[in-house]
Amino acid sequence: MDKRRKWIAPLAVLALTGVVAGCGTSNHTESGNASIGDAKDAGSSTSNKHLGTITLYTSDGLEDYYKTVLPQFEKEYGAKVVMVDDGSGAVVNRLDIEKNSPKADVVVTMPPFVQQAQQEGLLQSYKSTAWNDIPSSRKDTNGYWETFIDNYVNFAFNPQLTPNPPKTFNDLLSAQYKNEIAYSNPQSAGDGMAVLIMAQQLWGTQKAMSYLKSLEPSVKFHTQGTGYLDVLLNRGEIKVANGDLQMDMADKVQGGMSLQPLFLEPSAGQKPVTFEDPYVIGLVKNAPNTAGGEALINYLLSKSAQEETYSIFGLPARTDIPATTANAKEIESMLNGVQVLPIDWTNVLKNQTQWQSMWQSEVLNAYGKQGSVTGNE
Repeated sequence: MDKRRKWIAPLAVLALTGVVAGCGTSNHTESGNASIGDAKDAGSSTSNKHLGTITLYTSDGLEDYYKTVLPQFEKEYGAKVVMVDDGSGAVVNRLDIEKNSPKADVVVTMPPFVQQAQQEGLLQSYKSTAWNDIPSSRKDTNGYWETFIDNYVNFAFNPQLTPNPPKTFNDLLSAQYKNEIAYSNPQSAGDGMAVLIMAQQLWGTQKAMSYLKSLEPSVKFHTQGTGYLDVLLNRGEIKVANGDLQMDMADKVQGGMSLQPLFLEPSAGQKPVTFEDPYVIGLVKNAPNTAGGEALINYLLSKSAQEETYSIFGLPARTDIPATTANAKEIESMLNGVQVLPIDWTNVLKNQTQWQSMWQSEVLNAYGKQGSVTGNE
């Protein structure tokens, strides 16, 4: 099962320095045996094969994708990809710890952690061979990172327990949801931070805190990570939870769980809202295998590798990948009519510590609740 359901490893906990570390467990793996078609558009040539070992630090949740696409890359380039997967904040913190002697060549993480990595000088500018096929809104102007797999934040519900799901954020305040909602702790989970970001984007900081304080009587608990909430929804222990589209759809379709993604309206009659929360990829500064890192980035952003993003209910970063598969059409249908809010991730990075502190004092402490609960499948 998806490693996002496991909890933050000791490294991630020790490395937290004022930024949220997404859920997950640090893990060292090598790629699997499945393969896809060739990657002629990945910039490969006979002169750059036999690239040796390439180390990839990656946000967890993409294990099935990597098992599909990496074996072909390894075969073409005579390379071995070694992965270290962890929470999206934890992998950046690991880069920071190792910055004087980098061990990774490529990093895959999520906003605002990629901006943190950029500000701290942990990334090397590199524009991939797919640069012109990725919209400007999905990449750094100077080439420090590019979107790898797009994703969207949402809520989810158990359709067996909630045949008439909530439509608006205010609906969650209804007495019928008292003690029936859970969302991950914004201080430890990326998707939990997304709840706070969404509220702040809609209403401003103070009104966002007021809303979340009003919501707290409906909240059964906060989890340290987000993926476990899908398990709890499936078990019927809660009715509504936060999540993200890629994870929730994979759990529903491939995991057979009883859950359905949901986009809420700010108020009745308005369009439901979301925002992009993508996986992004960048080259590590002073990487031990820069040539290998560049080749891996080019491959993962090639057409053949990007076409595979739909297999895990992600969306390609490139604009020239047609949505022809059943998964692709289902995702497009779900996003139809949903307003995608613009997020200033630099502003998020600047203010997130303050927002987390306010959430702790004004929301959690107001009810004397435990910061987070954990659990095992």
